[in-house]
This record gives sequence, structure tokens and C-alpha cells, in this order.
Amino acid sequence: MLARRKFLSGAAAAGLAPALAARGQTTWPQKPITIVVPFGPGGSADLVARIFAQHFQARHGVSVVIENKGGAGGSIGAGAVAKAPSDGYTLVIGTVSTQAINPSLYAKLPYDAERDFAPISPLVRLPNLLVVSNKLPVKSIPELIAYAKANEGKVNYGSSGNGTSSHLCAVMFMRATGTRMTHVPFRATSDEMNAMIGGHIELAIDSMTTIWPLAKGGEVRALGVTTPQRVATAPDLPTIGETVPGFEATGWQGLFAPAGTPREIVETLAQDVQQIFSLPEVVTALQNVGGDPLPMRPDDFAQFARAERVKWAEVVKESGVRID
Repeated sequence: MLARRKFLSGAAAAGLAPALAARGQTTWPQKPITIVVPFGPGGSADLVARIFAQHFQARHGVSVVIENKGGAGGSIGAGAVAKAPSDGYTLVIGTVSTQAINPSLYAKLPYDAERDFAPISPLVRLPNLLVVSNKLPVKSIPELIAYAKANEGKVNYGSSGNGTSSHLCAVMFMRATGTRMTHVPFRATSDEMNAMIGGHIELAIDSMTTIWPLAKGGEVRALGVTTPQRVATAPDLPTIGETVPGFEATGWQGLFAPAGTPREIVETLAQDVQQIFSLPEVVTALQNVGGDPLPMRPDDFAQFARAERVKWAEVVKESGVRID
């Protein structure tokens, strides 16, 4: 039987153990950790959680259980973790939806995004991709803006549902470019893309992880990414910001614990994120799906999430969507 790996060594362990002992705890972790993914299996949040879990287990010798608890735009899973014990054994993959969009979108949430969580670190930044139907006579962002202005209200854009990030990214794009298009919501990104391929909608801005394969295959036409910089997956594809200065609508996923989790545990987890998401194999795995590692210190992450809530609140208000 392999000897259990120690979580910390030397001075780091010496510093953590007394602080936890003062709270009635021994050296952490001593039992399996649960990471709640507030969406179904197979998505990008699930992938990122499993990458972290695999390396955390190898480093520290404790098992990590991934629990998919989807529903209400991630609010059900996030709400469950908000009420969990603040002992470092229950964490959640928080996303731009659960932590930044939902607080303005939903009239009632089972959690307070500011007060109920201890931000640990972002894990990954995920671009959205602007694609158009092959039938639309545009091949660049400037051509698209000109076409949309000349055909006000006649371009149909899809989304994976009212109030989703794909919907709000398109609202942000219209707001930034002074264009007006017509929203056609679908139940899922796959339905949205099928409608575009079938010629029923002309435009969508959705997760690059999901729709880049369709663009590479020529089924839809990619015009730009929503991140501030071009992405390694498609270095020849321009950013929307190259045409519309300052435009950014980045998806992101990060690790959160319930509020009140000992600071020492939060700091230790943040160090784990920094080290794991710097590994060449992890960087490559994320870049293969269009993502980039985005580790931060806990205080910086808290400030980042706060700024994201302000930004997306304005977009939600502009969209006119409110879910009771």
C-alpha cells in the first residue's frame, strides 16, 4: 500500500496545523473532498473539475468526489454548497453564470454570491465564439456590423436560452455596435447550432468549446472570439475587440468554498490551483478546448468576481430578462 502523501511539508505544515487545531481541526485534509459541479456531466465545468480532482488526489492522497448537481443555471448546485459546512470538504465550481449573471437575472436565489462563498481562485478562462450561418454574406466583424445596421431587426440570433451567457453576449455585442437583431432562444447549444446549419438563424455567440468543431468543419463560419487576446486554438481568428475596442465577454470557472472556511485552507487550495494549472499537460488540455488557465490569489479573485457582477448586471438590465 502506498504511503499517504502529506498535504504540506516543513514550515507550511507547521503553520497550518496550529491554526486549524485552534478551530478543533487536525491537519487538513483528513477525508474525501466533494466538488459540486452545478451543471450536468460532460460540459466544460465538469471537465475542469475532473482535471483538478485528478491532480489533487495524486498530490495529497485523498479522494475527490465530483457531484453533478445541475438546474436553474447552476443555482441549485451553488445554493447547496452555500449551505454546506465551512470545513474545506465541500467546494463548488462557480462560473460566470452562478457568481456574476444569476444574481441579477433571478428574482430569488438560494444563495448570496457575495456573502455565502469564500473565493479561492479562478481555474480557466473560456472564450465565446461569434459564428454566422454560411448563408449570411459576411466574412468579418466589420462586414457583419455593416450588414446588421443595413438590415435592422432582420438578423436572427440564437442562444441556449433566455438569460444565458450566450444570450447576454449577443446583447452586449448589439449594445457595443449600435445594432439591433432579433433573439431566438433554444433549449441547448446543440439545438441552436442545428437551427443555424438549417438556415433558421444567422448568428450566435456561444461557448468556443462546443461550437469550434462545427466552425473547423465548415458547418458554420467563425468571425471572432470574445476574449481580449486571440486564443491559441485559433490564432488566426481575430478578437471582436480588434474591431470594437474594449469588447470582452469571457466565460470563466473558478473554485469556491462556503463562507467561513478557514483562511489557511483557502490559501492552501489557491496554491494547489496555481501549481496544478501551471502543469504543461493541464495547460495543453485546456488549450485543446479553447481555454486558458487563470489562477489568482483569493483576494484578487474576490475583487474580480465583484467586478464581473457589476458588468453583467448592466447587460442583464439591458436585455430586459428577469426570471422569477
